[in-house]
Amino acid sequence: MVAEDTEQADEGRKGRKGSFFRELPILVVVALGLALLIKSFVVQAFYIPSESMENTLLINDRVLVNKLVYHVRDIERGDIVVFSGVDSWDPEVPYEDPGNPIARALHWTGIQFGLVPGDKDYIKRVIGKPGDTVKCCDSKGRVTVNGTAIDEPYLYPGDVPSDQPFSVTVPKDRLWVMGDHRSVSYDSRRHTGDTGGGTIPVDKVVGRAFVIAWPFDRAKVLSIPDTFAQPALNAASSVVGSPLLPAIAGTVPLALWRHRRFARRSRIRRRTQDRPS
Repeated sequence: MVAEDTEQADEGRKGRKGSFFRELPILVVVALGLALLIKSFVVQAFYIPSESMENTLLINDRVLVNKLVYHVRDIERGDIVVFSGVDSWDPEVPYEDPGNPIARALHWTGIQFGLVPGDKDYIKRVIGKPGDTVKCCDSKGRVTVNGTAIDEPYLYPGDVPSDQPFSVTVPKDRLWVMGDHRSVSYDSRRHTGDTGGGTIPVDKVVGRAFVIAWPFDRAKVLSIPDTFAQPALNAASSVVGSPLLPAIAGTVPLALWRHRRFARRSRIRRRTQDRPS
């Protein structure tokens, strides 16, 4: 009796193990499906392949990119954004298309999970938004946005804000972006001859890099530097670009004319009433 119970218990354990191994591929597929779903709409990991954002981001760092944030707020100056350069910028790092379907599939999976770099994904810091005038350099060698200088403590040690002068007014629905390692960054300054004068389309932005996730000893939040909180950065662009000023300019004279006309009619009416009948 005891032997029979033992045999039944062994068979039950074997059955459970067999069931687990049969279900394992399904569990793996479901997990990958959920991961890809989250990656597609919420958060995606990206691999840093170049020196263009040093020392903020180093080669082989992995960052997490929030893909929802720009559905609830606008892109801000100082944001570090990942964007697609498809049909626009050339890759910053050499890339060869894998020669066989299996290698291509593995490479695509690696891109999706931030294990290898994408061939047309870029990561840069937003310096100018639509309507901004971005220039370099002022008398102290600084970049200015709408006439206000920005201090850039994140620049790579020894780098100047720009090794070439430039002045651009950012078109509607586009951004002026620059790397933190200015001396090696192939950013908006190097694409001024392209369509958009070096700016990138807002709709090519994948999302905002908000944290370094790997390696663990470099994990940190990627916040917007304080220099981009200067009210003067917005004041200039709002004065230049606001449709309110032309409206005021046209409304004030009209209001004054109507006020004078009303006052004149009132005086004439009082004189008429004061005349003896």
